[in-house]
Amino acid sequence: METLKTNSNSVEKKLHPASERGHVNFGWLDSHHSFSFGHWYHPEKTNFGALRVLNDDIVEPSMGFGTHPHQDMEIISIPLFGELAHKDSTGTNGIIRTGDVQIMSAGSGIMHSEFNHSSEKKVNFLQVWILPKVKGIEPRYAQKTFSEAGRVNRFQTVVSPIDDEAVWINQDAYFSLATLDPGKDLSYRVHAPGQGIFTFLISGKLKVENTTLERRDAVGLWGADEYKFQAEVKSELLVIEVPMK
Repeated sequence: METLKTNSNSVEKKLHPASERGHVNFGWLDSHHSFSFGHWYHPEKTNFGALRVLNDDIVEPSMGFGTHPHQDMEIISIPLFGELAHKDSTGTNGIIRTGDVQIMSAGSGIMHSEFNHSSEKKVNFLQVWILPKVKGIEPRYAQKTFSEAGRVNRFQTVVSPIDDEAVWINQDAYFSLATLDPGKDLSYRVHAPGQGIFTFLISGKLKVENTTLERRDAVGLWGADEYKFQAEVKSELLVIEVPMK
């Protein structure tokens, strides 16, 4: 991991190469951690502002996470391929498919489970934890389906505290997905001063503020109002904007 500072515009960058992620493989679960999680701890990788966890999980057919508790955390699941079966103590019992974005506000306390819905195919999903803005709220669940066409060469907001088209989150945090064609330029403007963005490259190769990312690399940036992206090949990315304090 490398920290850089660009004097010209005070943009600060913290690189998170894919090769430096934590990794566990339990047979039924193959997981890479961008931040300290479970038995894997890295003193320089505990969080990025309010972003606490970003796990890249592959779960074998019919396997998954049994019923377990959470409290005071915003938990987002984004399937990259496959389907998840979700059940929780709010009474929710459903399927999260590729193209869906699910959020669970654990609040005062919730029990839930997640399993691969398929008995034949693996599921790969991003599990993201965000520290909440207000603690102790009533637990809640939300899920929406988003069109892939809505993110081609543009940012598609899928999680937001203010956008009715996105799933609501108990934090001043915004998740945006984009699929960029080769050579496409795109800019991202933060919603408020003091916010940073964590860019996770799902696939492809692109530059973010002249920092090159390849598949599963990530970079955290803060200190500016706007950030520029340029795809070198077709690229899929997730941008997570969070308060830095």
